[in-house]
Amino acid sequence: MVGEGLSFRNITALAPMVRVGTLPMRLLALDYGADLVYCEELIDLKMVQCQRVVNEVLETVDFIAPDDRVMFRTCMREKDRVVFQMGTADPDRALAVARLVEKDVAAIDVNMGCPKEYSTKVSSCGFCCLSSEPQILKKLVTGVSIPVTCKIRILPSVEETVSLVQRIEKTGIAAIAVHGRFKEERPRHPVHCDYIQAVAGAVSIPVIANGGSLDLVRTHADVEEFRKATSASSVMLARAAMWNASVFRSQGLLPVETVMEEYLRYAVQYDNHAFNTKYCLCQMLRDKVESPLGKQVQAAQTNAEIRCSNHTRSSGVVVKSTKRDTLQRSSQPSCPVMDGDIITMAIKFERREYPPQITPKMFLLEWSRREKLEQPRYKTVQRSQDRAFQSTVTVAKKKYRSSLWEKSKKFAEQASAIVCLRVLGIPEGRLGEDDSGLVCKRKREGRSNGNSEEERGKKLHVEAEASEPAAPNQPVSDPF
Repeated sequence: MVGEGLSFRNITALAPMVRVGTLPMRLLALDYGADLVYCEELIDLKMVQCQRVVNEVLETVDFIAPDDRVMFRTCMREKDRVVFQMGTADPDRALAVARLVEKDVAAIDVNMGCPKEYSTKVSSCGFCCLSSEPQILKKLVTGVSIPVTCKIRILPSVEETVSLVQRIEKTGIAAIAVHGRFKEERPRHPVHCDYIQAVAGAVSIPVIANGGSLDLVRTHADVEEFRKATSASSVMLARAAMWNASVFRSQGLLPVETVMEEYLRYAVQYDNHAFNTKYCLCQMLRDKVESPLGKQVQAAQTNAEIRCSNHTRSSGVVVKSTKRDTLQRSSQPSCPVMDGDIITMAIKFERREYPPQITPKMFLLEWSRREKLEQPRYKTVQRSQDRAFQSTVTVAKKKYRSSLWEKSKKFAEQASAIVCLRVLGIPEGRLGEDDSGLVCKRKREGRSNGNSEEERGKKLHVEAEASEPAAPNQPVSDPF
């Protein structure tokens, strides 16, 4: 049954869109007037492995995968308005995922008609499988306390489409969204309003019309015309909202620069992944993506580099100066932020801020030895898009990481060491710091007696790690 206060009639919704429907876009759509917002399709195989974590720093609820990735992030602002869409081909797994998230979302939606390779390959779900298997919907309807809906594409004939929807209605779902295109059709093909109209006349549950962006819906005033053309109860917008989320505003569209600025505010506030932020901004820029502004967005590596500033509106949305690193430190939160079980800060390692013979890793190693702790362990990953690096250091069973990506593995490890040192309130060896006594005078002055202290430290570190296999394609870290 439909939960108290939640209706699928006479509403306008943000459609589920892969890589677009993350928290910043959903909140932005709600701000502009959307009644419901769907998250991007999330695959049951990945979600079922997640752990629910309350992020007290961001004031969000995060669903964390075993590899520490945040698969789904939500907050109280959207709790009664967000619909969780999953891709699934297994009733039991679907129910497990639905029960995992049901306290944090307004409804559960099953994707039954996405033709994209992401849906049909990754999860073995999609059009062919679920169109003939309403058992999943039945299990969800009886197994969770919140409404269950689904989204389909039309079949080759009106008769087949109507027959499918009537079978789906019998499962007890609260509403059905119908994308008025065939499986093989793409956005350039016109939407088939007559199919949606036939469906709306054949069932009693609310029908949500989808697929009208560009052809029929360019502004908020067009939404009602699309609803009338399809005889649907409600309308769901995808591309029109992706290009300019203010399409939900009854007062009319806002300039895309304003929309980008508001989107970035949420992206920074909720620590959205920078590459996801860039992707969404590039969709908003559309044919301007190769403009100077678009190229700046594509070249940026952090939310700070692309964050809006009222002082730079005349030069575009991207805040990018010759003092990029100063901007990163000032634009991103300097306080620790929890990302799952990892403490993060927006920190860049600046070699020029430290004496040539001193590094933060050296200070962290010496401090660990003094405290009789296991020496720091570094785990580094490389991003395929730009071959940038990010490292996580474990000290005293706690993990620390910089949210900023570095140009080299060594710099990434130094950045994670800085995060740890700052969180723990330990000196890090920067120029101008008082002598903490952590590193002996000979090291600070770079003197050598036979082998240098650094070389001996490296040797001890490698010997200590010799019994531990390195991660695949991951060299053993040097301690300094």
